[in-house]
Amino acid sequence: MARVSFDALPGWTTANADAALQSFRRSCAVLSSRADDAALSGVGYAGTAADWRDVCANASGDAKSFFAANFIPFALAAPGDGLFTGYYEPEIRGSRTRQGAYQTPVHGMPSDLVRVDLGQFIPKFKGERVSGRVSGNTLVPYANRKEINLGTKAPVLFYTDDAVALFFLQIQGSGRVVFTDGKTGRIGYAGENGRPYTAIGRTLIAEGVLTRENVSLQTIRAWLLANPARAQGVMEGNESYIFFEERPLGDAALGATGSLGVSLTPGASLAVDPRIHALGAPFYLDAGGPDPVQGLLVAQDIGGAIRGSVRGDIFFGFGPDAERRAGAMKAPGRLYVLLPNAVAARIGESKTFTP
Repeated sequence: MARVSFDALPGWTTANADAALQSFRRSCAVLSSRADDAALSGVGYAGTAADWRDVCANASGDAKSFFAANFIPFALAAPGDGLFTGYYEPEIRGSRTRQGAYQTPVHGMPSDLVRVDLGQFIPKFKGERVSGRVSGNTLVPYANRKEINLGTKAPVLFYTDDAVALFFLQIQGSGRVVFTDGKTGRIGYAGENGRPYTAIGRTLIAEGVLTRENVSLQTIRAWLLANPARAQGVMEGNESYIFFEERPLGDAALGATGSLGVSLTPGASLAVDPRIHALGAPFYLDAGGPDPVQGLLVAQDIGGAIRGSVRGDIFFGFGPDAERRAGAMKAPGRLYVLLPNAVAARIGESKTFTP
């Protein structure tokens, strides 16, 4: 982790930081509510909540000037380039009753699911969680996707008419629902079954129906829809299952509430590994690919597949363009964390510090 100047950030001179400043201000509402000695990051490099109070209080005016005056960038090192993907807010159709095409249940949290924060028992596992159920005096793995599809104690929030659309909504973690009576709402992540996540794109590549060059959200979905007899079996190859909760639509221009507890900002919110990084902190991203991304984003969310110090998932928002960009986003790149001047001063000019 090496200290760099803002001028060293690729594309900084032409970057627009206005959305990132608004996103950061939403983060500050959470950071400012924490105790002074609360550590922000899993490994402590980002200081405590007290270190962020002044920068939060100054979060106004010209966006780029604010960040340049109050933060120091640090380049995050990784073996080779990091990996950056994208996610978006999908929309499904829903019915409060099981009728016609509306046969696929959308489940809320089951009453018998237990979530355990391993860090409460073994400090080195801070940020690691497992989910299961109690059998006798033993915590055992919870049902996998196939078993849940066959029957579960989880309550039914509503029914949808598209099992494939629900599958992709589970991958994104949250989305919108339009009910048969015309009402619209959001459904957000409430919990998961704790089973391992398997990218079904890899399954389809292994079977020879897709290639590494053409695999994307769009091509995977097209194959599932064109092969209904095999679709459920392929989807059940991913044992991970997400449970939801209903939420008000709120501001339609913003995304659902992320793990930090604030609404996500299209193009300015990032999912990171919370075992390493500080939720609420700004990051500068330089990712390649067919649709390159350079700019400031704020860490406000997490994801089961987001692991490592130079790994991020970019929130692209809602709508067809957001879906297109998120589905195609899988590119190498570099990541820089912005730390308040006081925190940066304690780190110094170290070229060896690693989060």
